[in-house]
Amino acid sequence: MVAEASGPPNVLLVDDPAPRVRRLTLNRPEKRNAISNELRAALYDALHTADRDDGVGVTVLRGAGPCFSSGYDLKSNLGEDRPFYTAGGDGTWSRHVADGWSRLWDLAKPVIAQVHGYAMAGGTELAAACDLVYVAEDAQFSYPVVRVLSPPDFQFHPWLVGMRAAMELMLTGDAVDGREAVRIGMANRAFPETDLERETLAMAERVASIPSDILQINKRTVHRAMEFKGVRTATRAGSELQGLAGNLQSTREFFADPAAAVKRAAASGGAS
Repeated sequence: MVAEASGPPNVLLVDDPAPRVRRLTLNRPEKRNAISNELRAALYDALHTADRDDGVGVTVLRGAGPCFSSGYDLKSNLGEDRPFYTAGGDGTWSRHVADGWSRLWDLAKPVIAQVHGYAMAGGTELAAACDLVYVAEDAQFSYPVVRVLSPPDFQFHPWLVGMRAAMELMLTGDAVDGREAVRIGMANRAFPETDLERETLAMAERVASIPSDILQINKRTVHRAMEFKGVRTATRAGSELQGLAGNLQSTREFFADPAAAVKRAAASGGAS
């Protein structure tokens, strides 16, 4: 059974494809599942509902249509109707979304990302916030915004892939496919796209077979270790640096003429 989550109709679909497995589908295929504030609000609500449901052991998150997500919906007004309050000032948006994605870490139950097509910019941030990530072999992860505008809002790169790979991703904005994402640590496993859903659900069922109280403490063990290393402090500091990027000359030029800035970035070469 597939149902609409609370919030704007159809932006998020909810079903239970296997015992103790809740599945959430980003359902804006006509917008390449661009992440609007409405979609984020529906997503958080559905995740909180699953976390409180004794019949759910794990949640799978995927995208409808040709891709997982193209990133934040920059054609919508991201300053209005945010899912929760964040203090204003420079960097308010990046602080807001970084705090929001961190909420996935704090859920009691694991969240699994199922990524096909491409995950760009904010879409990679959403996948990074999940506890497990399974991808199609030909999926594409990229953060091309670093070429023309700013570093990411939720700066997960060094924590997942290490310094050298993170530096290359941040300095080029180039894409990596599913196999490479697994190799560098951005994802757990890659499968042919035709097998991705079956394999992801198989792993979800395996995880969900473990009692939720044990899953909760096991999940926290990993996240607490990352916090001792400084992941929360670093991502918060990174969101402040993202805010400073708004004062750069190149960033001001982008907002004055986005098409010209994108053309310059494309001329620099590399995968998009």
